Amino acid sequence: MDKQIEVKQIATTAGTAFERLVAIMNDLRTQCPWDKKQTIQTLRTLTIEEMYELADAILEEDWKDIKEEIGDVLLHMVFYATIAKEQNHFTITDALNTICEKLIRRHPHIYADTVVHSEADVKRNWEKIKQKEEKKTLLSGVPNSLPAVVKATRIQEKAKQVGFEWEHKNDVWNKVQEELNELQVAEASGNIDAIEDEFGDVMFSLVNYARFINVDAETALERTNRKFKMRFEAMEQLAAQQGLNLYDMSLSEMDTLWNEVKKSC
Repeated sequence: MDKQIEVKQIATTAGTAFERLVAIMNDLRTQCPWDKKQTIQTLRTLTIEEMYELADAILEEDWKDIKEEIGDVLLHMVFYATIAKEQNHFTITDALNTICEKLIRRHPHIYADTVVHSEADVKRNWEKIKQKEEKKTLLSGVPNSLPAVVKATRIQEKAKQVGFEWEHKNDVWNKVQEELNELQVAEASGNIDAIEDEFGDVMFSLVNYARFINVDAETALERTNRKFKMRFEAMEQLAAQQGLNLYDMSLSEMDTLWNEVKKSC
C-alpha cells in the first residue's frame, strides 16, 4: 500500500478511501495513547455497541446516521486487522481476499455453471457449500452470542435448508396454539422450570410463524418496543401537564391517558 497517502485529503474512489482509512489507523496505532492500548478483547464490546447503533439507524431509515455508523463499523474491522498484522496473523488484504474468494465459491450460479431458479435455491446451495467447506453441523454456524429471537430465526432458516419445515402456514399456527395450551398447563402446575420451557416453546413457535408470514420477528418486536416507549413517555408528559404523577394514579386513570395518547401516536 502506498505509504505516501495524504490522509488529510478527501478520497474520490472507494479504493483510495479505504487506503486512507488504513493509513489513518496505522497513524493512530503508533501515535495515539488510547489506540495503542487497545486489544481485540477491549474492542469487542465497543464493536457490539457500534453494530447496535447501526441497527438503530437502519430501523429509523436514517441514511445520514447509516452512513456514519457504516464508517464506525469499518473502522473497527480495520482496527482488528491492524492488530492481527502486528501479531503476524494476517493483514487486511488477506481478510479482504478471503471474503472475495468465499463469495465466488458460494455463488456458483454467478461464477460457475450452477443453475438456480429461486432465492431458496441460492440459500440452499450456500448452506451446502458452507457445510462441505467447514465440515461442521448444519446449526454450528449460528453464533451462540446472537440475541435469542434472532438466533431462533437463524436456526429455523438453517433447518429449512434440509426440508425440516412445516408445509403450510396453518400448521405453524396450530403449533402456536398447542404451545400456548401447554404453557397454561405448566403455569397451573406451578413448576417454574416447566413454565419457562413452555414459554420458550411459545416464543420459538411464534418466531416460526413470523417467518411464514414474511415478518422479521426481531424487527417487529423492536418496533413494538419503540412504540410502547414513545407512548409511555407521551403519557408521562400528558400526566405532568395535568399536574398528575403516574406513581399516584390508578391503572384506570393511566389507561385513560394511554388511550388519549394512542390517538396521536
